[in-house]
Amino acid sequence: MFSPLIRTLAHVARTAAHLSVPDGTCPACEPGRIRVPTATATDGETLADRPDGTVVRHGPAVAKAHASDTDPHGHRTRLALAAHPALAGILLPPLPLPGTGPAGLTRPVTAWPYGAPVDPADPDAAPWEDAGVLLARLHRVETAGLPGPLPPMRGPAKAAAAMARMEDAAADHPAAPGVRRAWERLPAWARGEASSPHHRPRALCHGDLHLGQLVRHPAPDGPWLLIDVDDLGLGDPAWDLARPAAWYAAGLLPPEIWQRFLGAYTAAQGPAVPSRDDPWPQLDVPARALTVQTAALALAKSAAEHRQPDDVESAVIDTCTRIATLPPELACEPSS
Repeated sequence: MFSPLIRTLAHVARTAAHLSVPDGTCPACEPGRIRVPTATATDGETLADRPDGTVVRHGPAVAKAHASDTDPHGHRTRLALAAHPALAGILLPPLPLPGTGPAGLTRPVTAWPYGAPVDPADPDAAPWEDAGVLLARLHRVETAGLPGPLPPMRGPAKAAAAMARMEDAAADHPAAPGVRRAWERLPAWARGEASSPHHRPRALCHGDLHLGQLVRHPAPDGPWLLIDVDDLGLGDPAWDLARPAAWYAAGLLPPEIWQRFLGAYTAAQGPAVPSRDDPWPQLDVPARALTVQTAALALAKSAAEHRQPDDVESAVIDTCTRIATLPPELACEPSS
């Protein structure tokens, strides 16, 4: 049985798809079923169904229900940013919602063009260089004249939410104290408790960069674009490099791939790290924060599923434990 939310998103995606096709034909519809005003859940393909993001596709369009606690003012600004000409070729722009949008939902709903995602079965083809260039272009966008006021980038807030989730689901796990100590050793700004220091750069940031946030549009072989603006905002651009950096530090990302990604970013004049000097003084704190976030989520998810962490999750948890035991003098920034 399909939920009312899935049915609503199927209708939104279907209507948005038909409005986006100039000649009225829809490749997802059978002949004779074009522009039918009602839709069932079977008219859409559910791509994701989580509390923080439910996505249903109909042909060339998708509809997304965002988290119920989404800040409405920041959400509107983020959508305006995705549609702004200054972000063209960087962010996938939204589609207009049909009419006044769906009524009766507690979660904001948006519509987007469908883009072809990264193929998880072909890791060698992962667009690491494209990701680095797109981030550099995003970080170099001049913020003057953009819709505003710009909301804060939500990376540190997501890390804090991951810790809260761990405390709710796995506070008694044997690995939880090590994750907790690593979290406590982060400076306040990386825990979402203060603004970042003035000596760190500020730029327009994605806030949750991973390979699942890139799609080709038009599908299947258009240029790569960034998607998911839920965490977009003003912040420390090093945060957008932190997840690959953390994977590299944990031994999960091969050095040559890390160098391809970082080299493409610096060659495109990304401002998060120096182009010639050691990047780790800038990356250290965000990479440690993303390691803690990933470890906390790993413990929370494995506990909720009544299982032990898998090999990848264990590698991140072990890395987090090592961070918790490092001498304070080895940290690039002191905790607070």
